[in-house]
Amino acid sequence: MAFRVALVGYGTGGAVFHAPLISSVPDLRLAAVVTSDPERQRAVRSRYPDARVLDTADRLWESTGAYDLVVIAAPNRLHVPLARDALTCDIPVVVDKPVAATAAEARSLAALSAVRGLPVIPFHNRRWDGDFRTVRRLVGSGALGHVLRYESRFERWRPQPKASWKESADPRDAGGILYDLGSHLIDQAVHLFGRPRQVYAEIDVRRRGAAAADDAFVALTHEDGVRAHLWMSATAAQHGPRFRVLGDRAAYTVFGMDVQEDALRRGLTPADADWGAAPPRSYGRVGTPGADRAEPTDRGAYQEFYAEVARTLRGEAPPPVSLTDAITGLEVIEAAIRSAREGRVVSLQ
Repeated sequence: MAFRVALVGYGTGGAVFHAPLISSVPDLRLAAVVTSDPERQRAVRSRYPDARVLDTADRLWESTGAYDLVVIAAPNRLHVPLARDALTCDIPVVVDKPVAATAAEARSLAALSAVRGLPVIPFHNRRWDGDFRTVRRLVGSGALGHVLRYESRFERWRPQPKASWKESADPRDAGGILYDLGSHLIDQAVHLFGRPRQVYAEIDVRRRGAAAADDAFVALTHEDGVRAHLWMSATAAQHGPRFRVLGDRAAYTVFGMDVQEDALRRGLTPADADWGAAPPRSYGRVGTPGADRAEPTDRGAYQEFYAEVARTLRGEAPPPVSLTDAITGLEVIEAAIRSAREGRVVSLQ
């Protein structure tokens, strides 16, 4: 029998990412969606007619035993309160990134998770980007040799700020480019190379009228000497490579973005043909000067996150993303903010 999933929030995160991915996994069933917006309620009923539509999350907690998993895709400031409510009602949780506005809040959530004996699983879907899966394969196989420097970029051209909690300067909203795109970049670096020991950052508000950071650079030094250089920006009129990984035997460089987000925005799902397949023209290149070759991009597989969540619920596997990694990511973000403010390298304990 499929696990019954309640999704809280039906904005971009809920509608574009979570609902289609949940529905693509046979072991999961989208049983309820929480949204108070009438237009979004109509959209849910049209696309997922078998799902209950609830106007508040409080109605979830009234139905004890009705749900096997709660997925939180609400604004950032609500992540921890909603996760606490779910755990208190004995329901495991998936929480969109960032899990919390602070590392301390995330650690408190981890403590409650341990007491209740229930998983809190961060949604870091970018681990299943095709280009990142390719990087992980090349690094893991030793094809590049020892990695010296890892460069990663999420760059956009959005010269006009938007009125949104994602661009709020209120710390409770965890707004700005570092929490938004930076959460992905930092998580990928941590996943590849482990917890960094030093953090340096430059964080700026570049656009006129913007309140939160919209352009940032973060440099991480990992235990084995790898330096991870991460760029995130809403002000990039031209984009650098998505990844450039320099090893002592070879390098890998690839441009462009993983195809899955655009496919989801167009209404496609992992059930569609060629899901996650990058076109050959977008393949990166591996090698050295004068001796490089095209490297086929591994298929993207966002659906694997939720397939692994189902295995976790059955007790067959650990969570696909650990809450410990998400806490490390928040500690890196806080160290980066301190580094930029004080103009120095910050050591992580």
